[in-house]
Formats: sequence, structure tokens, C-alpha cells
Amino acid sequence: MIGRFVEVADGVHVLNEPVLDVNVTLVVGDGAALLVDTLSTAGQAAELAAAARAVTTAGWTVVNTHRHFDHCFGNAVLAADPPRPVYAHERVTAALREHPDRLRREAYDEVSAEWPALAPGLADTVLLAPTHSVRAETVLDVGGRRVLLRHPGPGHTDGDLVVHVPDAAVLVAGDLVEESGPPAFEDAYPLRWPDAVADLWRLCTAATVVIPGHGRPVGVEFVRSQHRQLTELAGLIRAGHRDGVAPERLAVHAPFGPAAALTAIRRGYAELDATGG
Repeated sequence: MIGRFVEVADGVHVLNEPVLDVNVTLVVGDGAALLVDTLSTAGQAAELAAAARAVTTAGWTVVNTHRHFDHCFGNAVLAADPPRPVYAHERVTAALREHPDRLRREAYDEVSAEWPALAPGLADTVLLAPTHSVRAETVLDVGGRRVLLRHPGPGHTDGDLVVHVPDAAVLVAGDLVEESGPPAFEDAYPLRWPDAVADLWRLCTAATVVIPGHGRPVGVEFVRSQHRQLTELAGLIRAGHRDGVAPERLAVHAPFGPAAALTAIRRGYAELDATGG
């Protein structure tokens, strides 16, 4: 069971899926709603729809914060019947439209070892590509509430979106901010991630509640701290690449722990190799 939505600010509700600790955010306006992320499988998405219906009877628009399976594989259940708008960065739209079999296969391989109960549901999940693509930013009217969808640049992936609800002082950060574990760097841009977090940070005030992709809601100080660590890691990557330091050696004392840091360092080195940095 995925649980229920909990109100974290005026008309903004968060549901935490316990297996992968994923957050889904529901913004409720006057006769309209916005659902941010759709979980991993058709079964989870059906439970998510029931949980959302317990909060509001309004029709919803869907936003995907990025293309990873735990944030968008439930689109078809939540937005296909009846058809509903689905917003995502243009690279997410392209990936879901052009490479559904590859995304399904990658997701199945990822969960089979660690979360085998999810694997059967991923194997036959119908993927629904977003209907509306965002390049830089888009403003939505959600029942009289202004909601900003913004791409802060490459970070966790090349197609991250953040969702800002200014009248409630809430920022949905997706996996650009992580609370329950270290950032995931497998598809990341570690040299540019600090700039992406700085961009979303500028949308915050001292009172802003930030909803991370995984884990508990956090405040601006947590985001500042993670930004400092990401900046330190990016600096280590640049210096290590310049000085010819082996990634394994550099990772030992890097932020976020050796395992996560090693993935980031290897990706950062590859980017610097490709650009001649």
C-alpha cells in the first residue's frame, strides 16, 4: 500500500511511496489540481489515483519531474482515460515517445535485484509520453493558483523540472534534491548540478518548503547544505581530472560517500574528456 496524502502547506499535499521513498505532490486549486509524478507501475498508479481522489474530486494535470521510472511510469493510468495534460521537459517527452522499450528494460534490470516485487509490474507497464513539452519554463493556472514549471539546467538528468507554488511557499525539486540518501549520479551532470540547485534556490524564501524526490520535506538550509556538497564535489572532479587522479582514489574522501561519488567522478571525467576540459 502506498499510503495517503498529507497536507504540507495550504492546498499542497504530499504522498510518500514507501518502497523507493518517492514523493508525489498534489496541488489543489479551485476546481482543478496538479499531480507531480506518477510512480512506477500501473498498480501503484491506481492506488495513487484513489489517494488523490480522497483529497479532491477535481480533474488534474500531470507533471513529470524527470524520466526515471519511479516518477513517470504511472502516466498511462493517471492521464490516459480520461485524457489529461501531461507536462515534462522536452527531453523527457522525446525519451518516453521514442524509447519506451529501452526505458522499460533499464527499469526492470534496475529493480530486479533490489526490489524484485516491483519487477513484474515494470515489465508490462504501458508508457504514456507527455502531451506538453517544456524547454525553459511554463506557467500553469491550477484553479486560480499560479504554478511555475522550470528547467534549471542539467543536474540529476538532462531533463529535470522543478515545480514552484509561490502562494504556498512550496518548491517541488524532484531528484535535484535528495533527503533520504545521497544524490543519484547514474544519469547526472555532476559538474553542472550545483548550478541547477542554485537556480531553484533562487525561487525559495526562508519559509519555503522543499519537496525532494525522495525522503522528507526539507527547508532552505538543507538545500544550501546539499548545494555546498555538490559544489565541493564538482571542484574535486575538475582538480582530480586536471591532476590525473584516479577516480577510485578521489572518491574515498569525496562528499556523499565513496560509492555515489565514484559514479559522479567517472561521469564528470567523461564530460571533461569529451569537452577537452
